[in-house]
Amino acid sequence: MSREVEKGGISVQTEHIFPIIKKWLYSEKEIFLREIVSNACDAITKMKRLISLGEIRGVEENFRVTVTLDKDAGTLTVSDNGIGMTEEEVKNYICQIALSGALDFIEKYEGESSAPGIIGHFGLGFYSSFMVSERVDVITRSFNGEPAVKWECGDAGEYEMTPDYDKPERGTDVIMHITDDEKEFLESAKIKEILKKYCSFMPVEIYFEEEEPINDIHPLWQKLATECTDEEYKEFYNKVFRDYKEPLFQIHLSADYPLNFKGILLISV
Repeated sequence: MSREVEKGGISVQTEHIFPIIKKWLYSEKEIFLREIVSNACDAITKMKRLISLGEIRGVEENFRVTVTLDKDAGTLTVSDNGIGMTEEEVKNYICQIALSGALDFIEKYEGESSAPGIIGHFGLGFYSSFMVSERVDVITRSFNGEPAVKWECGDAGEYEMTPDYDKPERGTDVIMHITDDEKEFLESAKIKEILKKYCSFMPVEIYFEEEEPINDIHPLWQKLATECTDEEYKEFYNKVFRDYKEPLFQIHLSADYPLNFKGILLISV
């Protein structure tokens, strides 16, 4: 006797997935900050893309990501003035784990080709914030003028969403309420160390406690070899590898077929 084949989709309950996220999403917990800052850079990259396509006009291009530490409140905040999200987009991209807003954006605006510079997926990477947070708030307002919305979620996976929230400016704030067990991430030196380690060459200016950005948005490998001096190669080597010595020599790489890549190979002893 034949039986009908049953088909279905795997469902994941938040009370089961959140403990996994908190403990094992990444081998190093400090990666959470790279993920959140990457998402903020992506939001600005999307905004720039819409401007270049003529979808948006009259926007001042003073784009930036700001990281703010409030030790008294126990919060670490990453803010951007990028594309922002509507209430519906928050439901789609935040309330559903691992649904990527970057992929949707590429499909809509890029067709078959990929959007250069979109490096994060505002999905599972966003939830890395819960590795160190007991609660995460997202306050966001879309570029299209729709009212802002606030999303609040505890580490048990239950969230509240407040529409028509008071946020006059376009963009997104991710406010992480750091747990008592992870207080090291409320130390200024620790945050600066992580930002320099993982975000030094992200494509949007990132600010933390200083008037100057902590990153270089025009890294040396993006230039032509003929535009670089020996002194620049030495400074780059010393900065990236924190080595007082000089490299023996360097090879500046650039290719566009069959793979498109740029890089610098530095040889030292």
